[in-house]
Amino acid sequence: MTKTQQGLLLILIFFCLMPSLAVAQDGVLPALTVTTGPDGATEYSVTMQILLLMTAMSFIPAMVIMLTSFTRIIVVLSILRQALGLQQTPSNQVLIGISLFMTFFIMAPVFDRVYKEAVEPYMNESMTLTQAYDVGKEPVKSFMLSQVRTTDLQTFIEISGYTDIQSPEQAPMSVIIPAFITSELKTAFQIGFMLFVPFLVLDLVVASILMAMGMMMLSPMIVSLPFKIMLFVLVDGWSLVMGTLANSFGI
Repeated sequence: MTKTQQGLLLILIFFCLMPSLAVAQDGVLPALTVTTGPDGATEYSVTMQILLLMTAMSFIPAMVIMLTSFTRIIVVLSILRQALGLQQTPSNQVLIGISLFMTFFIMAPVFDRVYKEAVEPYMNESMTLTQAYDVGKEPVKSFMLSQVRTTDLQTFIEISGYTDIQSPEQAPMSVIIPAFITSELKTAFQIGFMLFVPFLVLDLVVASILMAMGMMMLSPMIVSLPFKIMLFVLVDGWSLVMGTLANSFGI
């Protein structure tokens, strides 16, 4: 960008901001205000709400990955691909797509509750943004508490230093989220181990046969790969894996 273009851009930005600066009083823009209602509730201006929502949208990918069933599904599918001996098939894009749509399927009841109890009242202006957030986080919190292990939750409670938490429901989201992620990883590796064992046994059998036949230079992975794929297809593996993942969340 040339100096002339930079100068024109600065002038354009100045004229865009000048009307707002002209009506500002005491150094505060009227469009960006926070007021306290008669009942003590905090209310934000429309511009501030839009700013907060746009900021929150940048965290949506992390929220979808960490606060839902996505982590468990993608880890299990990755371990399954490794157990089959397929390095790039299915590709990462396919695994992520499968995990994403499985997440929508599993989390549908939670998303419906969030929409009906928080998003819809907020859009109807019967609930403030703060109230919608407090109500909307409860279904997600309940889902995470239903999947988190007590030992993991207790570990993070002790690390955080909270001493007044008597039940899991009293734990804040800052404690529940890392405990939930830890529990999901542990559960995913447990399921992945159960999937890995049959294919490992098949690899050992093929390796033993090749060694008994004196075929030292032939890789057992090459010979066992079609047998593992055939075994996985014959037992309807994809349906079993998807059903197991869904049932592991209590669906």
